[in-house]
Amino acid sequence: MKSLCQPVLLTALLVLAGCATTPNHHVALTGDILVDGPNAIANGPPRDRVLWQYRTAAAAMRQGKFDLAKESLDDALRTLGGIYGNDPEARKARGYFHAEARKTFIGEPYERSMAYFYRGVLYWRDGELDNARACFRSAEFEDSDAAEHAYAGDWVLPDYLDGLATAKLGGDGADAFQRAQANAKGINLPPPNPKANVLFFLEFGPGPQKYAMGQYGEELHFRTAISPVRSVRLKLGALDIPVAPTDDLNFQAITRGGRVMDHILGNKAVFKATTDAVGDVAIVGGAIAATSRNRDTRAVGVGLALAGLASKIISASTTPAADTRAWDNLPQFLSFAAVPLPVGDHRATVEFLDDNGQALPKLTKTLTLTVTTADRDKVVFASDNSVSPQSL
Repeated sequence: MKSLCQPVLLTALLVLAGCATTPNHHVALTGDILVDGPNAIANGPPRDRVLWQYRTAAAAMRQGKFDLAKESLDDALRTLGGIYGNDPEARKARGYFHAEARKTFIGEPYERSMAYFYRGVLYWRDGELDNARACFRSAEFEDSDAAEHAYAGDWVLPDYLDGLATAKLGGDGADAFQRAQANAKGINLPPPNPKANVLFFLEFGPGPQKYAMGQYGEELHFRTAISPVRSVRLKLGALDIPVAPTDDLNFQAITRGGRVMDHILGNKAVFKATTDAVGDVAIVGGAIAATSRNRDTRAVGVGLALAGLASKIISASTTPAADTRAWDNLPQFLSFAAVPLPVGDHRATVEFLDDNGQALPKLTKTLTLTVTTADRDKVVFASDNSVSPQSL
């Protein structure tokens, strides 16, 4: 009897020991992302640091605080670059007894792609086209299956910008342009023009949000909203340029390479259900056997009951819940336009249009941009959530 009980009790104690709580880093939120973000980065849980860096960077981009955006993204991408296989919390989260939300957040593929995309825009703004191109290639890579080669990334704009940067650097960007055109759905992309020196990076609409479903909350799903903004119109002097969206983050969130993803954390859910059922059977069987008049049968019954209890403890300690932490201030749509303009001041209007092609007046951005030299690109970043007038 003693030999039966000791291993079972030891197993239960080990499981419970592995479920010890971690320190709680509580950060009070004000609702201002540029206050909450830096505060959470400095004082919040280390596992959420990258998440808040992502959020802070997007908000900073929209307020023209590009140095803050660069600082946040650089630190986040350093973490992202070194996370695979090295982070102890990520290894724990791959096991059965630790929640997905315990691991260091790096985001789903679409979130990681956007981190590289934003950094590429900032590099281009600083005139570092080689680094910008490297970021756009990394954005596409994050959406591809590098290990199994089951699918390739299918973003449009990162490949298009790869081709444009390559052309501006004196190379042949035709392959990248062809990939972009192949993935563009119903849009005829203009061939990259190396002489276009004013670049408009545009974003609009509400991005995807995460939520969990399933018996144990093990299914990661995405909630998407219909964007009130469907396209953009640029006005530059006599130029009137319609701009359609090129990439849809809602689509990217639920697919890889165009294939709808199975977001169920199946192994953990199956393990939890199995150990829970085994525990029920063992406890019931053990209880019945323990009432026997036979001493040996009673001993076996007690052992079964203890084993069932351990299995129930293990089941209760298994955490298959999906990680619903999200980069929740991403846009839905990305788009782009490039035009050649002479040196001097130019008045530009960015109109965000509804489904009927009508401008939404409260979202219109009017700005004066100054082209100081013909051989250095002027970058304009405009979001439907940008401050207005935008500082550039």
